[in-house]
Amino acid sequence: MKNPDAYATAILYVDDEEMARKYFDRAFGSDYEVLTAADASAASRILQDQGARIGIVVTDYRMPGRNGGDLLRQVAAEFPQVIRILVTAYAERDVLLHTVNSGEVFRILEKPLDLGEVGDVLRRASDLLRVRGAQQQKLMAIDETLAFLAHELNTPLATIRNFANGVQRRIGGDSISPQQQAEIGRATQAMADNAQYCCTLLSSFISSIREAGTPCAAAPHSTAHQLILSLLDTYPLSAPQRGMIRLDVQEDFGIPALPNCVALVLSSLLGNALRALKDRDAPSIRFTVAGGKNPQIRIVDNGPGIPPEVLDRLTVDPVTTHGNSGSNGWGMIFCKRIMQSFGGSIEVSSAPGASTTIVLNFPPAGV
Repeated sequence: MKNPDAYATAILYVDDEEMARKYFDRAFGSDYEVLTAADASAASRILQDQGARIGIVVTDYRMPGRNGGDLLRQVAAEFPQVIRILVTAYAERDVLLHTVNSGEVFRILEKPLDLGEVGDVLRRASDLLRVRGAQQQKLMAIDETLAFLAHELNTPLATIRNFANGVQRRIGGDSISPQQQAEIGRATQAMADNAQYCCTLLSSFISSIREAGTPCAAAPHSTAHQLILSLLDTYPLSAPQRGMIRLDVQEDFGIPALPNCVALVLSSLLGNALRALKDRDAPSIRFTVAGGKNPQIRIVDNGPGIPPEVLDRLTVDPVTTHGNSGSNGWGMIFCKRIMQSFGGSIEVSSAPGASTTIVLNFPPAGV
């Protein structure tokens, strides 16, 4: 049984001696997934077919055909994320220096292999892979968050632009009718609300960066209840809008990662619900926090629902039911990506003409 603490990525061991390959597999195959190749050409084929699984390449230097140094230079060029380790029984200084300098070798091991030394090097390489993986995930999360933030700002800014153009058209005539005055009043109020939302969102985001150090760092003691309360405090809600929102905390739970990103998701979903409830009789939005084995935040509104043809594509394609407000349909896709970035998910269901329910699923504590 493989060590559960070992990094899951496979190790490719390359050596022309069959006994050496069997020896390596027998020594480390219980802790790692080990693939073997008899020469550089066979190793290249394995990398082309299964490169996504391979995190470490360990190769002998002296082999028929291409040597291990040449193989590692190819690996460095085509699979830069792979950690490269050279095994040699030859200590030619110039050869080793050239291989290290051109192939970016992580370690050089001498034959005959010392199992303790090899095991230590593999553990160090696995640790480095974990660090790189975590850094890559953080960079991806930051990229997604910045794209999400740009979307959330661009949508209300587009709304402001559209309303501003409408106001200009209405005041272009010689006289303004009472109906036009009312329309201008509503438009200016909408522009003010959307501008306030942009300012609030940007201010909150900048504040979270300063406090946490990175846009998606895990802030201590962030819980689902706290995130929703913060959202309701900072979102530019009118008094009637605040009155339609209810919060039911069945069991609070800690947000395992990326609380600032989750806050952006909640902000986007609240904005969608408010747009759906515009001019709706007795509008309501209910947030439910449910912890336990399957932690969730549920958002339910009694709006007109989502047409089935839109619902099926909502988290896959940029579709929207709010095109006239400047929305471009990317919001739900970003929400899904952010939830998936830390092992969560998002579910959307709707009863046309009656309600929409969105469930944010979070990984259980410790996962």
